[in-house]
Amino acid sequence: MTAIPQGRTRRTALATATCALAMTGAMVLSGCGGDDDPDAGTNGVGKLPAATIQAKSVAAADAAPAVRLSGTVATSGRTYQLDMRLKADGGTGSVTSQGATFKLLRVGQELYLKADADFWNHADGGGDASGKLDGKYVKVPQGDPAYKKFSGFTDKDLLLDGLLTLHGSLATDGHHTDRSGTPTIRVTGDKGSGGTLDVSLKGTPYPLRLVRGGGAGTLSFADWGKDFTAEKPAASETVDYGRQLPTS
Repeated sequence: MTAIPQGRTRRTALATATCALAMTGAMVLSGCGGDDDPDAGTNGVGKLPAATIQAKSVAAADAAPAVRLSGTVATSGRTYQLDMRLKADGGTGSVTSQGATFKLLRVGQELYLKADADFWNHADGGGDASGKLDGKYVKVPQGDPAYKKFSGFTDKDLLLDGLLTLHGSLATDGHHTDRSGTPTIRVTGDKGSGGTLDVSLKGTPYPLRLVRGGGAGTLSFADWGKDFTAEKPAASETVDYGRQLPTS
């Protein structure tokens, strides 16, 4: 049997070890490269053009049977604080404006408003109806000017169509994370002056946060597709205002 020279054995062992280290390093580097991809494990919309991302988010919002919307909306020189749950055939929640808070409930085409005595005292100019109306649902007649204004806060399609709009040239503005820890891709209009929209990178690309252009409010969206109950109040909880309802 011919003996293998000791130097050759050492060289072979060194070459084998070097190869193994190189392979391990390549595997580690490959793994790090995957972790650096912000779209790894997401729904993939982050890789799409900004206009396509916005279109997909609007389509997802339109198709969702329900949503919870909260935040501020500034319109016609007035700011409204909203906390509404909306679906195709109804909505419920609260609206605050100029320090007054009232609740809205819509079931089909029937709209109800409920507020405390302070709200009705202000609306009634200090009249004596506030005690009767305090904490009760008042049905808003469809012919009352207040119906069109207040029902808009309870109409999912109408409200979202008016809100989920960015103005100007669209672009993406990086990957972010919302308050619940969901990864998002941000789309901006005119570098933010036309609004910003954060779209979910997890599951369906729903809108999660909207900052409206021109300081017109900031809104968060949650509970997409989660149903809720919107039922007509009992007769004992309902009263007739007997006159035109206030619209502010």
